[in-house]
Amino acid sequence: MVERQLSKPVTVGSIPSDRSMKDERPTDKTGLRLDGPSEPIYSDQLVLIGQRELVGWRKGGLECRLVPRDLANDLIVRHHYSGKVYGLSYIHFGAFWNGDLIGIAQYGYAMNPASQGSIVAGTGSKEYLELNRLWVDDPMPRNTASAFLALTIKAIKGTTSVAWIQSFADERCRLFGGLYQACSFDYLGEHSATFWDIDGKWFHNINMTIIDEKKMNDENRYAQANKHKATRHELRQFRYIKFLRKGFRERLQYKILPYPKPNEGKLL
Repeated sequence: MVERQLSKPVTVGSIPSDRSMKDERPTDKTGLRLDGPSEPIYSDQLVLIGQRELVGWRKGGLECRLVPRDLANDLIVRHHYSGKVYGLSYIHFGAFWNGDLIGIAQYGYAMNPASQGSIVAGTGSKEYLELNRLWVDDPMPRNTASAFLALTIKAIKGTTSVAWIQSFADERCRLFGGLYQACSFDYLGEHSATFWDIDGKWFHNINMTIIDEKKMNDENRYAQANKHKATRHELRQFRYIKFLRKGFRERLQYKILPYPKPNEGKLL
């Protein structure tokens, strides 16, 4: 499969506002127009042969485009409930409303980068992604996150050979994966995992237990050096998967289950 590439990342303020858009940025659950179909966004630069460059996707007033890694990481550290970035993320999308950057989605490898075959047999390392981080500014209407997520999936499907996307709903989010249910992900069940809170930054138990110096990184060293002041939590994790290509669902190594009920999880 020949992969099409999105254009180079953009920075805040580099996207011209849509002059036909008269709305201001909404501050409550009204005013965000996400009706109608989503549509690709192409570069304004003219080409002599072939299509113009694909630079993102739009639905109503919401746009999804690539952003620089450093910009995405900065916003995740400041606004995501985990308080830190995930080092194996390598695709960084920004959500834009009237030119303002109001959300970030980061995709990359799973915590065990070579685990994809145990989830969907025969999957190559470039045929899957995990949604590692997702943040949308609080003042935005609730459906903004699902609309943004759907646009990132369109971008991935249209420009890569990725066959499926995995993500986990954390009990701290309280709705057990309502966002993924809204985007028609399949639910694969739950498990309990140990997390550590160190001054508002959250670390998986793996960060605390790695002893092989070859696998150590700054994050692991920080977690282990500060374990004395960490608070331990046992949290439920809800696994979801979204298939983008034919022929992979049949190789799924998990049973697809009914969605969990949206009862409240922990608010920490």
